[in-house]
Amino acid sequence: MSTLNDFSHRAPASPKLTARQQQILELIQNAIAHTGAPPTRAEIATELGFRSANAAEEHLQALARKGVIELVSGTSRGIRLRSDTLRSLNESRTKKFSLPLQGLTQLALPLVGRVAAGSPILAQEHIDQTYYFESSLFQQQPDYLLKVRGMSMRDAGIMDGDLIAVKQTKEAQNGQIVVARLGDEVTVKRFRRNKHLIELLPENPDFKTIVVAPGEPFELEGLAVGLIRNTILL
Repeated sequence: MSTLNDFSHRAPASPKLTARQQQILELIQNAIAHTGAPPTRAEIATELGFRSANAAEEHLQALARKGVIELVSGTSRGIRLRSDTLRSLNESRTKKFSLPLQGLTQLALPLVGRVAAGSPILAQEHIDQTYYFESSLFQQQPDYLLKVRGMSMRDAGIMDGDLIAVKQTKEAQNGQIVVARLGDEVTVKRFRRNKHLIELLPENPDFKTIVVAPGEPFELEGLAVGLIRNTILL
């Protein structure tokens, strides 16, 4: 395992950001923490009052040049925070509250393989191996890793073969990226619930929305709180 995006390669130490760049960086981090995915350029523009998404793109390019984010081409949400960026943000928050910095603690995350129907997702027979990360890399502490299969979440920056860090929960808000169980299948999709049914939305127009009607087998397994890619990012 060579790269982590919380969604890594070593970024420049403490890059100096403008006030606007810092604002955009925090917006990206908050979006990932609350929905499991970074914002689009249009969403950044709307949130910060830019006239167009091009203005957001210019700021993102500047952040990428300073080494605090990575931009993935071909996806509307192709923005990744580098692990060093997250660590610096977490440490700066700690300093603001005048708390002593603790030693970095390791987090052991089991990688879940194929899940048998009807059995707990973290059953021992489902665990392929265990990876270790610094706990400060995650704003919300995950419970396990799950390997992504397929490209249905491509436009959220989640690719085939990626590992997502998952926080176990049985509740989700509309718009969050979730891990859900549908009968014998476990899938990663964006969650939406209305009065009568649940929709699991792909982030790729080549895939159809999964509609879960009342009475159909469905179980929410967790929220995506980070993304790990097994490649070296230069």
